[in-house]
Amino acid sequence: MFSLPLRDGARLAPLEIGHDEEFARHMDRAREHIRPWVGPSFVTTDVEGARGTLARYAERQARDGARLYGIWHQDTLVGGVMFTDFQTAMGCCEIGCWLEPSAEGLGLVTPACGALLDWAFTGRGLHRAEWHCRADNLRSAAVAKRLGMTLEGVRREAWPYRGTRHDKQVWAVLAPEWQAAKG
Repeated sequence: MFSLPLRDGARLAPLEIGHDEEFARHMDRAREHIRPWVGPSFVTTDVEGARGTLARYAERQARDGARLYGIWHQDTLVGGVMFTDFQTAMGCCEIGCWLEPSAEGLGLVTPACGALLDWAFTGRGLHRAEWHCRADNLRSAAVAKRLGMTLEGVRREAWPYRGTRHDKQVWAVLAPEWQAAKG
């Protein structure tokens, strides 16, 4: 398995079915913090649910679809990044992230997402990467901005959460823009 150093004792690596117990412990620390911002099927409550989430991503990756990567800080799983959608035929993907509270502000998400974008654009030849987040998720929108993404629009009341519908922002960066910014 590969492991990509991020910074200050942190690394990015595939998050796989064998990490089910570790992912469940991580969700215990992260659950209430991330619940408003991520899809409900991702927020598991036990090892069986963690295994199910990891298995869904493994199955999608096997079909050249979505992929899941963990962020470990000091050898503890503290969050991750993912391709929530990956469509080579269309040349586009969507990336996302999550962190438990202890890992916020450590500068881990932007370089981890940058590694995914580098691979999608350079390694796989995709043309477009999107980032979707609730409009009131300022931390998530800030990552999109740091990645050089452009806010393309707002899908009004597209994100249901606990009986309330929230606006969803759609950010994107194109391969030529990403490559020019890195140039």
